[in-house]
Amino acid sequence: MEPQLSPPPGHSRRTRLTALAAVCVVFGMVGAAYAAVPLYRLFCQVTGFGGTTQVAAQAPAAVGERVITVRFNADTANAMPWRFRPQQRAVTVRVGEQTLALYEASNPSQRRIVGSATFNVTPAKAGAYFNKIECFCFTEQALLPGESVDMPVSFFVDPAISDDPNLDDVNNITLSYTFFEVPGGTNDNNSMTTIAARQATND
Repeated sequence: MEPQLSPPPGHSRRTRLTALAAVCVVFGMVGAAYAAVPLYRLFCQVTGFGGTTQVAAQAPAAVGERVITVRFNADTANAMPWRFRPQQRAVTVRVGEQTLALYEASNPSQRRIVGSATFNVTPAKAGAYFNKIECFCFTEQALLPGESVDMPVSFFVDPAISDDPNLDDVNNITLSYTFFEVPGGTNDNNSMTTIAARQATND
C-alpha cells in the first residue's frame, strides 16, 4: 500500500485564492458587459457613430446658408403588424432651421399594441450634426385596435456641419425609423394618459 502524500504547506490557501480570483474575473466580465451598453450608447450619442442622432433643447438662433435635403424612411419589424409611413418623402432645409416632419402609424389589428422605434441617419457620419428637439421615438407608443395617429419629429441640422470638411460632400441625409412591438406591452402612465386623451377627443 502506497503512503498517502500530504499536500504541501499553503496548498489549500493557494487553491482558495485561485478560485476566488476566478470568481472575481467572471463577475468582472459580467459587470463590464452590462456597463458597456450605456457606455456604448453614450459614445454613439456624443460622436454620432453608426448614424446615431443627437438631442437638443432648441434650435440655434442663427440659420446658415447651406441647404440640405432630408429624406424620410419608415419600416416595421417582421412581427410588427403596424402600418407606418412618412407623410412627406423629403424636405429641403437650411442648416440651423427647425423643421417639423410627420409620420403616420396605424394599428390594423384587433388588439392594443405598444411599439418602440429605433432610428438612425445615413450617411452615418452626419449623425453627429442631426439634432432632434422632439420625437415620437423618445418614448414607447401605444395604439388601440384600428387606431391611426400622426407622429411628429422636430429637428435641425447643426450649422457646425459646414465647418467639418469631412461633411462637404453631404447634400442629402436620410432619417430612418423602424418600429418594433414591445413584448407584453406596457401600462406606463404616459401611454395610458395618451390613449385616454385620444379617446376623449374622439368622443
